[in-house]
Formats: sequence, C-alpha cells, structure tokens
Amino acid sequence: MSDTEPIVPLRRRQSGAAAEHYKARHGDAAQQVTFDRRELNTILDVYGLKVAQGEWRDYAMNFGRDTAEFSVFRRTSEVPLYRIVKQPKLTRKQGMYSVVAPGSVVLRRGHDLKQVLRVLHRQPKLVPVL
Repeated sequence: MSDTEPIVPLRRRQSGAAAEHYKARHGDAAQQVTFDRRELNTILDVYGLKVAQGEWRDYAMNFGRDTAEFSVFRRTSEVPLYRIVKQPKLTRKQGMYSVVAPGSVVLRRGHDLKQVLRVLHRQPKLVPVL
C-alpha cells in the first residue's frame, strides 16, 4: 500500500432509514435499565432463602427504559407476591430501590438494596394466648 492510495473505511456510514433503524434498535438497548451482578446476587440470596422455606416458587424479570423489575410468585399462574423495582430516576429523591406488594402498595423504598429487602425477611410472630 502506497501513500497515494486512498484509505477505504471498513464500514460504510449508514444514512437515511437504515441509520434510523440502527439507532432505534441499539439506542434502546443502551437506555434499558438492568440489575448489575451485585444487585442480582443480593436479590437471589433472598429469593433462594424463601424458596428453601417453601414460600416462593417462581420469579420473572422485566427490563424497561425506566425500570427494572424482579417479580416473585408463589405459583406461576398467579399475580406476583412482591416486585423488587429499580428506578434510577428516583436516585436523588426517595431512593431507586423499592419493594412493591400486590395492589401497588410500596412496602419499603430506599437507596440501599439490602436495607430495602429487609422488609421481606420479617416473619409474623406468634402471640401467646392468655
């Protein structure tokens, strides 16, 4: 290759509809909210404990543009018992993590995932009858 030959790029620059299609597909993936490995390990530790106790049997994950959700089910055909939600937009306000019960009741919200998940560790206590 001599100095006078033009350098040809390996990839042509896309324009028009092809470029918009690429941006739509790959731009959305970059905007998607997900759980990182540390967060997922923390959630799966609680999930594994509850499965071992026989309380939970199934889970589902949903990742969107604004939120990431980890839903917990007693049975697959039911509505989720709890949803662990990550909303990065609320980081500076109430905290990005929350545990939501059926009926969209927020049980706990905060900045630290471990502290938020403590609401799921609570067990009902037996009260002695007098």
